[in-house]
Amino acid sequence: MWRQLLEDGRSAFNEHWPRSVLVPVAIGLGGVLVGWMFSGRKPKTIEMRDGWWGSDRKPRLLGEDTSVRPFTIEVSEEAIKDLHERLDRTRFFEALENSQFHYGINSTALQRIVTYWRNDFDWSKQVEHLNRYPHYKSNIEGLEVHFIHVKPPNLAPGQKALPLLMVHGWPGSVYEFYRIIPLLTEPAKHGLNPDLVFEVICPSIPGYGFSEASHKKGFNAVAAARVFYKLMLRLGFREFYLQGGDWGSLITTTLSQMKPEAVKGLHLNMVFLPFGGLRHILTLVVGRHFPWLVGMTKEDVRRIYPYFGKNVYALVRESGYLHIQATKPDTPGSALNDSPAGLAAYILEKFSTWTEPNFRELEDGGLERKYSLDDLLTNVMIYWLTGSITSSMRFYKENFTRSMLTSPEAKTQVYVPTGIAAFPCELVHVPRVLAKEKFRNIVTYTYMPRGGHFAAMEEPELLAKDVQNFVSEVEKRRRKSQ
Repeated sequence: MWRQLLEDGRSAFNEHWPRSVLVPVAIGLGGVLVGWMFSGRKPKTIEMRDGWWGSDRKPRLLGEDTSVRPFTIEVSEEAIKDLHERLDRTRFFEALENSQFHYGINSTALQRIVTYWRNDFDWSKQVEHLNRYPHYKSNIEGLEVHFIHVKPPNLAPGQKALPLLMVHGWPGSVYEFYRIIPLLTEPAKHGLNPDLVFEVICPSIPGYGFSEASHKKGFNAVAAARVFYKLMLRLGFREFYLQGGDWGSLITTTLSQMKPEAVKGLHLNMVFLPFGGLRHILTLVVGRHFPWLVGMTKEDVRRIYPYFGKNVYALVRESGYLHIQATKPDTPGSALNDSPAGLAAYILEKFSTWTEPNFRELEDGGLERKYSLDDLLTNVMIYWLTGSITSSMRFYKENFTRSMLTSPEAKTQVYVPTGIAAFPCELVHVPRVLAKEKFRNIVTYTYMPRGGHFAAMEEPELLAKDVQNFVSEVEKRRRKSQ
């Protein structure tokens, strides 16, 4: 009798809970169990250490020069003449029929850009625009570090500005922030929350643009985070907010792991998340059909799965540059540092498809749908005139190492208040359920309505509002806890 009852019960259970459902459920429960097992880890920080990256030896007797000096971007007629001569000698090739931007930048579009660059682009005018904000340099760990420091021009009586360090990525520069800076420093003038005003500091990553490149191997995100922390101390800031995308995201995240007591809040528009092994695989596999079981939303499903599984090729197609730059950056750097047209092709192709993947269907790559040619070429000129494309690409090799998944910064969780702005056309979408495995104190997570990789340059108002919303919530919580 008991055997018959057991058989009947098993049949009824299988009828209502078929294996196609039970397997994902079991996997999901296993993931929850694994998550619970690791939830008791105590907060850690990564060691700050020290470094010296200059061409000379670290001074022992006199110590470092800690002065902060004004810096002005200048126009060199000799450099412009050399640029024009190189542009005149550009050797173009014939574009494939109906290739659009599927093979990279369309050479027909490149010819038009080079013609504009040679004949109509006014670098003198752009230099005036660049110098509208105060630029400075300071020697840190043997490197001349460049940064922009913009203070609010019209603070209300008794109002204080919140210091905000914003860090760019590749192939961008501090110029990415020129459209968002006025929104953050003069919000009332631009229809944003007037109660949240920022004092903005935008450094150039060493090896990018006007910051000196390291003369020694090993300058990675940890070193950059330490350099920028020292910069903030040098400017008199003991506590501050951080914002970053691309490499700026990794650098600011690392700074948050290194000196959490100094970071009031961390805002990211791109999330670097070390691969979590089986747990991540299970979350992605189960989330495709049972998102609620692993904490995903319908929006996560919509954003992830066109690129996961059958369309992984879409991600592979956009990451070829990474393999080259993470292994032998000096080889392509030799070519790009010698040819302005080649440099423009390499950089502008990223501003096309990283802004909107479907722009590869257009003959002109949609470059002027979100940006002006003057803005795009100004960013290229910063790389060209400083000869920094090779050193900027070396940053990939220094960060993509054998120990990248086992390093302290990969294993250490982030406990500072964190805000994430998830733009729909970002290279990779990281759902909150996965992000919170590393970022343990997510205060805001926003599905942005539009925008891609270069958020500050492409959608400055959306990003500025999200930064304000995040900081507003953090400040509110800080007041309650006092």
